[in-house]
Amino acid sequence: MQLVVARIGRAHGIKGEVTVEVRTDEPELRLGPGAVLATEPAATGPLTVESGRVHSGRLLLRFEGVRDRTAAEALRNTLLIAEVDPEELPEDEDEFYDHQLIDLDVVLADGTEIGRITEISHLPSQDLFIVERPDGSEVMIPFVEEIVAGIDLEEQRAVITPPPGLIDASEAVVASSRDEEEAPGDAGEAPKGDA
Repeated sequence: MQLVVARIGRAHGIKGEVTVEVRTDEPELRLGPGAVLATEPAATGPLTVESGRVHSGRLLLRFEGVRDRTAAEALRNTLLIAEVDPEELPEDEDEFYDHQLIDLDVVLADGTEIGRITEISHLPSQDLFIVERPDGSEVMIPFVEEIVAGIDLEEQRAVITPPPGLIDASEAVVASSRDEEEAPGDAGEAPKGDA
C-alpha cells in the first residue's frame, strides 16, 4: 500500500537541499537516509534520500543525484510516496494510518448512525474526518480527543461525542456579547471623551 509521506517545497541553499512538508507521524522512519520513495508525478522519481536535517523548524532533505538549486527547484510540489505494509500499525496505539480510518462507520455514543468516513483532511492545526451522511451530504468532524471518543478497528467504527451544532446546525448554540443585558445606567449614555 502506498502512502503520501511528504510534499517537496522550495529549494534551500545552492547544494540541492529542499524543504519538505511532512505528512507522516514517523518522518525518521519514512524519510530517513536511504529511503527510496515513489513520486507524484511519477516521472520525477523514484527519489532516494541521501541526508536530512532540521533547520529553523523545517525538515530539509537532499536526494541522491540532486546537486544544485536548479535541480532541487525542479522537484517543487512533488509528492513523496512510501510503500507501507497494509498490516503494519503505527508505534503509538492511539495513532492510525488514513487507510485504517477510511470507510469506518461514524456513530454517536448511543449508537445513532452519523455516516461513513470517506476522506481524512490533514490541516496544520488538526485532522478532519470527512463523513458522508446517509442522505449524501457531508459533515467535517475534527479528529480530536474531545470529539472522537474512540476508534474500534475490529467493529469498523468511530464513536463520537460532538458538541451541539457540529452534526445538526439547528442545535447550534450562538453566543454573542450583544445578548447580554446592558448594565444599569448604560442605556442612552453617549460615549465620553474630549470634545
